[in-house]
Amino acid sequence: MKIYFAPLEGLTDSIYRRLHRKYFPGVDKYFTPFFSPTVHRALTPKEVRELPPADSLEGIVIPQILTKNAEDFIWFAGVCRDLGYGEINLNLGCPSGTVFAKGKGAGMLRDTEYLDRFLDEIFTHAPLPISVKTRLGVESPEEFPALLEIFNRYPICELTLHSRVRNQFYKGEPNMEAFSYCLENAKAPVCYNGDLFSLQDIERFSVQFPTCNTVMLGRGLIANPGMFRCGENLEAFHNELLNTYIAAFGSERNALFRMKENWFYLLPTFPDSEKLGKKLRKCTDIREYKTITREIFETLPRMK
Repeated sequence: MKIYFAPLEGLTDSIYRRLHRKYFPGVDKYFTPFFSPTVHRALTPKEVRELPPADSLEGIVIPQILTKNAEDFIWFAGVCRDLGYGEINLNLGCPSGTVFAKGKGAGMLRDTEYLDRFLDEIFTHAPLPISVKTRLGVESPEEFPALLEIFNRYPICELTLHSRVRNQFYKGEPNMEAFSYCLENAKAPVCYNGDLFSLQDIERFSVQFPTCNTVMLGRGLIANPGMFRCGENLEAFHNELLNTYIAAFGSERNALFRMKENWFYLLPTFPDSEKLGKKLRKCTDIREYKTITREIFETLPRMK
């Protein structure tokens, strides 16, 4: 089974990905949180930091792009090619209200004629293989066959399906019947994404879909970074992540709040964390934060 780490905005930045691979090797591909190119045709300083030359990275990193403008996509694909990347990923799945309202991400699934023209343009001119991450549609899974018919017209190198519609966001059950349809009818290799939170979940998925050998995990790997390796490195991983953020941000406070975003997912894996979790959510001092997290790691049992 190939394992991909899904992009999560504000969480899986370049620092997180590098340290995750250092402490918990085993992920086959990391996908970056999306880049949104503009008509200015220049990367921002933050984007430069987040998109270093590919040969400076360990492991395979796939830049993800969020745009509805074909020319912007093609330009950014050229930047990625020049930096040595071998693939670019198109985000057609982001359900965010702001993104959707602009017609990007899952918002592109509303207008199939426009989507078809967009795909025709980027597959004609982009200098890199293109993978696609999508949802079943906007309101109903019944939208998906028409979307898949469009996807099948193009040489997508891999199709990742988050098996929900946009209006579900991340709620409700993934539609496995629709995923089965995708697996049977897609011309591109298919990767599954959605509600895989443990090795047991992956095993059940493999039994149900033995012909699918690629899965993408996001929230599950943030909650359990060592899912595919011994979890004893979690505290060391956490501490180096914190110290690296402090150095990168030049601010203990900003690093603390970035780490709290990780704890939103980590805390539920410590079943008895209610009291310390409440303190953690309220704290604004780095020394207090370190004391609380040390106590969590040293005194609380953790779900396997």
